[in-house]
This record gives sequence, C-alpha cells and structure tokens, in this order.
Amino acid sequence: MPNILLTRIDNRLVHGQVGVTWVNHLGANLIVVANDDVAEDTVQQDLMEMVIPDSIGIRFFSIQTTIDVIHDAADEQLIFLVVKTPQDVLRLVEGGVPIDKVNIGNMHYSEGKEQIFSTVSVDESDKEAFRKLRDYGVKLEVRRVPDERADDILKYL
Repeated sequence: MPNILLTRIDNRLVHGQVGVTWVNHLGANLIVVANDDVAEDTVQQDLMEMVIPDSIGIRFFSIQTTIDVIHDAADEQLIFLVVKTPQDVLRLVEGGVPIDKVNIGNMHYSEGKEQIFSTVSVDESDKEAFRKLRDYGVKLEVRRVPDERADDILKYL
C-alpha cells in the first residue's frame, strides 16, 4: 500500500508553501502532482521543480496514471499528494487510491463560487465532491500552513 502522508487541494499545486513548509512538516520525500493538464505541460513542471529542495523527488501524473501507478510506490517513498480540485480527489478515491485525509489549502474565488474561508471558495460541484468524500470516510480539513489550527470544511457546506 502506498505511504501517502497527506493529500492537499491547492489550485496553485506546488509553490513555496507546499514545496518547503508542508514537505518539511510531513517528512515527505516525494511529491506527486496529480493533474491532467500539468502532466502534459513541461513549462509548469519546470516551474514547480524550482521551488522544491533537490533532496525531494517530484512526479507529475494525470489522474488516471496516478490511479494506475500509486500502488507500485516503494515502501520508502513518503508521498505528499497534491491536486487542484476536490473533484480530482474524488476521482482518485473512486479509482482506489487510499486517501483518508485531505488538506484543503487554496481554492481561489471565481464567478459562481462562494468564499467560505479566506483562501477557499466553493461552488455546488465542489460541495458535492466534498460530501461524497465524506461519505467515503475521508477526513476533510481546511488549513493553509501546518501551524494553523485545522477546521472541518463540512461545517460550512
């Protein structure tokens, strides 16, 4: 079984906060970015690789590839899984990826979304995905940085 330390929703994917603060807090040695667009975009991949220490591995997979290969992870791989949306997490869970906890970091506001935290805005599709994840037994917490107190997103849906 893959050693997934944490799954984080962050529409920015990998940036300084993820690449340094969260990786150090978790003790991760591998970041897996599960995103269909980034899996095909070497420019975005290069930018994300620039913000992580050389000692940390990073892989860029589509959602389906993540589902297909995550169970092949070596025991010594301590995985920090990063996705862009709650729908991506739901696809991973429904595809058999063993995710028991999700950290919601950043979901930016856009038209049709309601801001429920300073860094989290949701629409009906997001709410439905969170509810389905809850039904699968996934714990859902909003927390920007590790030293911030976690809050249960379900209280606000």
